[in-house]
Amino acid sequence: MAKTVRDIDMFLLDMDGTIYLGDRLFDCTKPFLETVRATGRRYLFLTNNSSKDRTAYVAKLGRLGIEAAPDEVFTSGEATTLKLRATMPGAALAVFGMPTLEREFRDAGFRLVEREPDAVVLGFDQAFDYAKMTRLCDLVREGRPYIATHPDFNCPVDGGFVPDIGAVIAYVKASTGREPDEVVGKPHAGIVDAVVAKYGVPKDRLCMVGDRLYTDIALGAEAGIASALVLSGETSAADAAVSPHKPTWTFDDLSGIRAGLLA
Repeated sequence: MAKTVRDIDMFLLDMDGTIYLGDRLFDCTKPFLETVRATGRRYLFLTNNSSKDRTAYVAKLGRLGIEAAPDEVFTSGEATTLKLRATMPGAALAVFGMPTLEREFRDAGFRLVEREPDAVVLGFDQAFDYAKMTRLCDLVREGRPYIATHPDFNCPVDGGFVPDIGAVIAYVKASTGREPDEVVGKPHAGIVDAVVAKYGVPKDRLCMVGDRLYTDIALGAEAGIASALVLSGETSAADAAVSPHKPTWTFDDLSGIRAGLLA
């Protein structure tokens, strides 16, 4: 495990609450990103949201003044395609998600079907309805392999929250008695495994940076990588003191990590 932030080669960056809040970029973000690059390191914007592909995040980051390459954004949707391509390439999948997620799976060589799939994939689907729920439960009840892109119960939106995959997982379990065979996104280690497979960075040179204890920091322990808690978003110092999820390091914001890289 890394002893200082200077031992890190790639920072996995949560976004909302870490590099920006809503539509406001933190003042410390650009200097931090510039320092990461200037010291020969890399960063990866990491998100659990599988309703959008990386091009949507590249566009949002651009609106906030950050020029990000598509390869610098990694979603739980892409992580799931990589995991399944390694274990069941070209499989027939029933994918419950937005058109962008369906396209990701098609581009990865999978066939999307409604009947007799080799496996079922649950993503964040804002067009989810009772007919889809019924079909999903039927397939899960049949015993098909069942994978979820991430476990979040709610997705933050302007003015509050909307139900996310976790709420659907709970519904499916109540109806079928089954939970997913695998959940890929934070805090589960699958998303880190996919990062390692794609980018070739050893786990002991990775650091998850985020403002949420139960996803970002929990991922560190689950995946066996370093974690840095920033107090610029959801979590306060008082919350961190009583949480079972303990980060490797805690900083007020990204400027603390930058200072460590320059020390």
